[in-house]
Amino acid sequence: METTSVGPVPDPDPDTGRAAVVRRLREGMAASVLSLPLTSFHEDGSFDAHGYRAYVAERLAAGPGALFPACGTGEFFSLDEDEYRQAVAIAVEETTGSVPVVAGTGYGWAQALRFARIAEDAGADALLVMPHHLTAAPQDGLVAQMERIAAGTRLPLVAYRRGQVAYTAESVRRLARVPGVIGLKGGHSDLDRLQRAVLAAPDDFLFFNGAATAEVQARSPHARTGSRGGTPIAAVGVPAYSSAVHAFAPEIANAFLAALRGGDTGTVDKLLRDFDVPLVELRDRVPGYAVSLVKAAARLRGCPVGPVRAPLTDPSPADLAALKTLLTTGLDLVGAAL
Repeated sequence: METTSVGPVPDPDPDTGRAAVVRRLREGMAASVLSLPLTSFHEDGSFDAHGYRAYVAERLAAGPGALFPACGTGEFFSLDEDEYRQAVAIAVEETTGSVPVVAGTGYGWAQALRFARIAEDAGADALLVMPHHLTAAPQDGLVAQMERIAAGTRLPLVAYRRGQVAYTAESVRRLARVPGVIGLKGGHSDLDRLQRAVLAAPDDFLFFNGAATAEVQARSPHARTGSRGGTPIAAVGVPAYSSAVHAFAPEIANAFLAALRGGDTGTVDKLLRDFDVPLVELRDRVPGYAVSLVKAAARLRGCPVGPVRAPLTDPSPADLAALKTLLTTGLDLVGAAL
């Protein structure tokens, strides 16, 4: 029977170990949005390895800064260990080292380490530690969870501040001292707490915005006065973000980022007004639409991703029709085709 090791795992050579992962992630975050690919299923709900490989290749062709397979958008919570192994391995094979691969892991620390070992064997570069299941926990427990995972894997970890996992600034300070913990993905739309966390961490600690539809938070309050590239999130030290839109319309995601960084406030405003904000409003109608709508939009683009798995549900016919109209509008705005 497999046992769970909690002994410390030393950092390998800095040129090929954690320092190299941090450097590559930082470069990717500066270059483009971060992509969280969907996981492909057949109509009967079984894992579709062929469709997934084709889909991942399409995401990579669109130039993300890093790939995060089997995370929230990839329905990590519904994958068994063999499916997870295939998903991470395919992502690693398709990237061929072109961008970092950060696989999801989660549940309790013991189960998280089982997934971590699978990700290690599959060649992942790092792990995003998803919020643990159900149980509320104090800050000491949240930090201890990360310490236990970090002690049992060679892979560097990115903590995820989402749902019931709401690290305080002091907890982020403590996490930054844990060997192997290299950064934090912020999933709470709270700039004050995020600012405190950034100030509490050392300069080399990575931060990126992981709130659903992060583009809506991107425009600077001073954008209309001509400032270039400034955003509320960037103003507190978090300029990079993961984009759910990249999972189904990378043309829109990339056009938005280019306009944002180029100071093209007209394009930014138009995409926000006519595409991103309506997408958020549609997403908020039904629990789970943060994944279901993304997957439905990918299917509308012809991507071989299949349905979501229970407990998620695919969009209703009315919501699917609204999504198609919205997607057409967004693609028209950037000159792409459905």
